[in-house]
Amino acid sequence: MALPGVVCAGTQAYEPLSASVRAALYRSISDEATPFLAFNTEAEARLWLAEMSKRLASRIADRLRREEFLVSVHYEAKRAGLDPQLVLGVIQVESNFRKYAISRAGAMGFMQVMPFWIQLIGRNDDNLFHLRTNLRFGCVILRHYLNQENGDLYRALGRYNGSLGRSGYPNLVVRAWQRDWHYTAHTTVSAPAGPRS
Repeated sequence: MALPGVVCAGTQAYEPLSASVRAALYRSISDEATPFLAFNTEAEARLWLAEMSKRLASRIADRLRREEFLVSVHYEAKRAGLDPQLVLGVIQVESNFRKYAISRAGAMGFMQVMPFWIQLIGRNDDNLFHLRTNLRFGCVILRHYLNQENGDLYRALGRYNGSLGRSGYPNLVVRAWQRDWHYTAHTTVSAPAGPRS
């Protein structure tokens, strides 16, 4: 069980990518549009932001920083076809919402992205401690692993953490997603029934 303040950052494993996959991932990283909340109505967006902000207040005290963070998470997750609440669960388990977290393996930032990804799909001046850069890379990488695993969330999370087949990391993320971030008023993907045993 994950304890408050304890992170389970792993390390994405370097795997050679075909030129076409690298090009597609690079295009996904390169978009620089201004983030926004993608809801059907402004009222839905405000409800989501207020609810998530309340839940995150103990971790990010400053309201403006917290709201900027949440808008960026929502935007980057939706761009990558992910549930924003799932991404919040990943961040909770990976870095416990610490912007400057660094794992023993060298993974960096909120989503604990390994620096080799910059060489594979980014630009030399990409900074993995920059909020949007870290979220963009993390969401694109998780989407890549979901595609690679034909939508199997547990295997994709294992790949993301570099622990495929060796740990309970996927269960920790799903548990955090369901317990701390699940939002019923407007979700893009239903949370799985429960942790695997």
